[in-house]
Amino acid sequence: MFGFGGRTLALAEKHRWMSPNQRRDFAVIKALAKLEPEDCEISFLPLNGSQDDPKMSAQGLLNSDCNDQWQIIQGQFLNVSIMAIPCLCSEAPRGLAPNTRINNGSMALIIARNTSRPQFIKHLKRYASIKNQFNFPFVETYTVGEVKVHPRNTTSGYSPEEDRPHEATLENSFPWNVDGDLMEVASEVHVRLHPTLISLYGGSLEEVNDFQVTCNCL
Repeated sequence: MFGFGGRTLALAEKHRWMSPNQRRDFAVIKALAKLEPEDCEISFLPLNGSQDDPKMSAQGLLNSDCNDQWQIIQGQFLNVSIMAIPCLCSEAPRGLAPNTRINNGSMALIIARNTSRPQFIKHLKRYASIKNQFNFPFVETYTVGEVKVHPRNTTSGYSPEEDRPHEATLENSFPWNVDGDLMEVASEVHVRLHPTLISLYGGSLEEVNDFQVTCNCL
């Protein structure tokens, strides 16, 4: 996650003395208070097969439906998510990327373009319900096999110096949330799917469970 998702994690990491729930809620509220878009260029290789079919094999999808033409999107983005699994959790019982499947060789590219703070909050609150969180004019979703995110800002709007010593700051870096770990990068990030590298065994891995929502920050 780049943009809001990365900034939220960066803020939470600076306040690890808080309990997990407290620092998560604090980071979300502070990131929303300082909500700013990132000017960047996003390039991706689209996959034309349906990501809604969990029975589609990874190799078959990539061999037959991969578009070799890179598509480019430029503009102001509040958040960019790249996910290869649904990411079910208590705050998102349908998942952060509900149409993504573990075994079909695709990733979900979810883009939230610049919009007002109230509209973005409505989008975030939809994750905790059964409503379609992508049904907003500023949200775009793509099924992809490869993504490049290139920030065009000369300096990041992220200001880690507010929360930690200057010597620990990566100059002009942009925070990324990589599976819950903070990664600070000052250049382009290239994400590529490598299907069939591991064999996964199990059943009903993607069934929606009745999670109890515990985040009250929105």
